[in-house]
Amino acid sequence: MEEEKAHTQLQQQKDEDMVQQAYQHLIDTYLASPHRKKTELIAKAFNFARKAHEGVQRLSGEPYITHPLAVAQIVCGEIGLGSTSICAALLHDVVEDTEYTVEDLKNVFGDKIAQIVDGLTKISGGIFGDKASAQAESFKKLLLTMSDDIRVILIKIADRLHNMRTLGSQPPHKQYKIAGETLYIYAPLSHRLGLNRIKEELEDLSFQYEHPESYKEISQRLNEIRPHLDETFNSFIRPIREKLDKLGLPYDISARVKRPFSAWNKMQTKHVEFEEIYDLLAVRIVFDSSNPDDQDVENAECMRIYAICTSIYKAHPDRFRDWLSNPKSNGYRAVHTTLMSPGGRWVEVQIRSRRMDDVAERGFAAHWRYKDGEDDIDATDTKATELNKWLLTIKEILDDPQPSAMDFLSTIKLNLYSSEILVITPKGEFKTMPTGSTVLDFAFLIHSVVGTHCMGAKVNHQLVPYSYVLKSGDQVEILTSKEVRVEPAWINVATTGKARGKIAIHLRRQRREQQKKGEELVAQWCTDHDFEQNSYVLDRLCMIHKVDLREDLYAGIGAGTIVLTDEDVEALHRKPEQNKKKGKGWKRFVPFYKSKPVQDEPLMPAPQGEPLVVDRKKPLYLNEENIHRVTMCPHCHPIPGDEVLGYIDDQNRVIIHKRRCDIADRLKNVDGNHILAVFWDTHQQLNFSATLHLEGIDRVGIIKSLMDIITGQLNVNVHQLSIAANDGIFQGDIELSVHDTDNLNAIIKDLKKVDGIEEITRVN
Repeated sequence: MEEEKAHTQLQQQKDEDMVQQAYQHLIDTYLASPHRKKTELIAKAFNFARKAHEGVQRLSGEPYITHPLAVAQIVCGEIGLGSTSICAALLHDVVEDTEYTVEDLKNVFGDKIAQIVDGLTKISGGIFGDKASAQAESFKKLLLTMSDDIRVILIKIADRLHNMRTLGSQPPHKQYKIAGETLYIYAPLSHRLGLNRIKEELEDLSFQYEHPESYKEISQRLNEIRPHLDETFNSFIRPIREKLDKLGLPYDISARVKRPFSAWNKMQTKHVEFEEIYDLLAVRIVFDSSNPDDQDVENAECMRIYAICTSIYKAHPDRFRDWLSNPKSNGYRAVHTTLMSPGGRWVEVQIRSRRMDDVAERGFAAHWRYKDGEDDIDATDTKATELNKWLLTIKEILDDPQPSAMDFLSTIKLNLYSSEILVITPKGEFKTMPTGSTVLDFAFLIHSVVGTHCMGAKVNHQLVPYSYVLKSGDQVEILTSKEVRVEPAWINVATTGKARGKIAIHLRRQRREQQKKGEELVAQWCTDHDFEQNSYVLDRLCMIHKVDLREDLYAGIGAGTIVLTDEDVEALHRKPEQNKKKGKGWKRFVPFYKSKPVQDEPLMPAPQGEPLVVDRKKPLYLNEENIHRVTMCPHCHPIPGDEVLGYIDDQNRVIIHKRRCDIADRLKNVDGNHILAVFWDTHQQLNFSATLHLEGIDRVGIIKSLMDIITGQLNVNVHQLSIAANDGIFQGDIELSVHDTDNLNAIIKDLKKVDGIEEITRVN
C-alpha cells in the first residue's frame, strides 16, 4: 500500500513538473514575441484552467491541462497571436468540460476572451433540426463567431492540430472521424488563412491515420530517394549561390521535398506512379530585403533574383507564377518558376522576401496588430481588408439557412479553394476566383441580380455561354436579360459556394411558388372530379406519378411537369395495386443524397439475413460468415485489400466505404459518431467485381491479346468489356471478378505487358 502511495505521489510530481515546464516554455515563447507583455493575464488564465480541469486526464494518461497548454503554445509560437488568444486557448475547453459558464469567464476575464471561448465551445441541436449533425452545427457556430473575430478559427485550428498530433491514443473509429474532418474542412481552412505549414502537417497526419499503409510506403520511398534529391539540390544551387553572393543581399536557400500526402494525392488525382512524379523537389530562396518597408523595393529585388536564376537555367515557358503584383487571396506573395536542372529534371524555384515568407507560413496572422483594449483588426491593415472580403462571403452563406448539414458544409468547402485565377472586368478591375470558375460564377460574384439574369458573356470580346470555364487573364463582360430566370441545371454549372448558394435560394423560392400553385390545382382537380382531398388520394397520386413526397407532387403539378388527366381518375377508381413501390436502391443509405443530383449508380446485391449487430467502439473484421450481412457502397465499390471503414445508419445497417470515398468523407463530417473501424479477413475465398480503365495504341488483335491473358493465363472471369478506338488511340473498360486488391494488382501488372497498353487505372 505504501509503495502504491509512493508511486502515485511520484507520478503526480512528474505530472506537475511536466505542466510547469510546458507553462514556462509558453511564457518564454510569448516574451520573445513582439506582443505587449501581459504575463499576469496569461498566468491568471493558466491557473484558472488548471483548477477547472484538476484531476482530469487525457486518454494518453497525461493531465488534461497539457492539452490547453499545447494549444496555447501553437497559438503563440506557430501562429503568432497575442495574450488575448493565448488566454482563450488556455480556457477553450473550460465551458464545455467543466461547470464554469461563459458568464463566469466574462466576469473574470472580460467580454472578448469569453466571446472567443464561447465560439470555440461545441453545441448540439439547433438550426438543422432534431436529426441534425452536431458536428455541422458546431462548425456553423464556429464560423458565425469567426465573422466577428477571426481568432476563433485560428485557435480552433491550433486545437485541431494538437488533437491530430496526439491522435494515436484514440480508438480507430475516432481516428477516422477526426482525420476525415481535418482533411475535409480544417486543412483547407488553414490554407485559406495562409497557414501553409500547419495545413501541410494536418494533411500528413490525416493521411497517416486514414491510410497508414500508403503513408508508410510513400514515406519510406521519399526517404530512399532523399540522398539523390540532396545531391540534385546541391549541384543545382551551386551556380545560383555564386551569383547571389555577389548581389549583396543576405539569403537562405532550402530544399523542399514533396510531403507524403501531397505525393499520394498527386498519384491518386493524376493516376501516376510514384516514379512519374516530376516535382518531388522544390527550391526556396528567402532573402532579406534592403528596405522591407517598401514593397516596390521588395518586388524589384525578387525579380532581380529571378533574373539571376533564369540566366543560369532555362525556364519552363508555362510555369512562371507572379504573385507580387496580384497576391493570392490569402495574402501570399512570391515568384515561382520552374527551371531545367543539369540532370534533365524540372525543379520549381520559389523566391520571396523574409516578410513574404512569414506571411506564407503564418498567414493573415502575420499582418495583424491586435492592440490592448481593442477588439478589431487594425483598420489600416490592407490585408485585413482582403480578409474581410472573404468573411463577407462566409457571412452570406451563414445568413442563408441551408436545408441540410451536408449542403452547408459542401457550400463552405467550395469557398476554401486551393488554386486561383485572375479575371478582369470590362473596367479593368482584377477579381480573384477559384480555378474552374464559370461565367455564371463570375456573374454572381459581380452581383446577385446580375447572376440571376445571366444569359452568357463576352470573354475577350467573344460571345460564350454561361457555362464557359474561365482562364486566368480573361476579360469578361456579363450579358443579362430580364427574361432569364434561374434554372435547376445552373446548380451543376456553378462551382463557387456563393453562386451555388444564391442559385439554391432562388430554386427553393421557385419550388415554394410551384408547390403553392400545385396545391391549388390539386384541390380544384379533386373538386371537379368529386374526390375528397385526403391522404389516400394524395398518396395514390404520388404512386401513380412515381414521386416520393407530396411536396414533389405539388411542385411537379405547379411546374407543369406532372399533368392530372382522366387516366388518374380511372386509376383512383380502381383497386390499389398489390405490388409495392420500388425502393431507391443505394441512395437510401446516404442521408444527404438529395443535396445535389447525381447519376444513378448500379444497384448492389442486397445484404442477406438480419443486419449485422456491431459495437462501433470495436473494429469489425469482415469474413466469409458476416460479409453477406453488410452493404458495400456502390459509389466506391470496395473490395478486400482496400482501406475501408463502416457507417452505421439509422436502421443499424452497416455500409462499407473506401476510406477515400466521397460519401465517406462527408459522413465523417456530418455523422462521425456512427463511423466504424473495419478490416478485411476474407482469405481470397470470395469474388468481387472491379473495373479497369485501359488506354493505349490501337492495333490489330489488341482485344485478343487482352482476353488471352485475362481468361487464358489468369483464368479470370470477365463480366463486361467495352472498348472504342479513334485515330489510332483506344480506350476501354473491363469489369472483372477478383478476390482482392493483390489479385487485381497482379492482373494490372500482367496487362501492362501487352504491346500497345499505355495506361491502366482502376475506375473505383
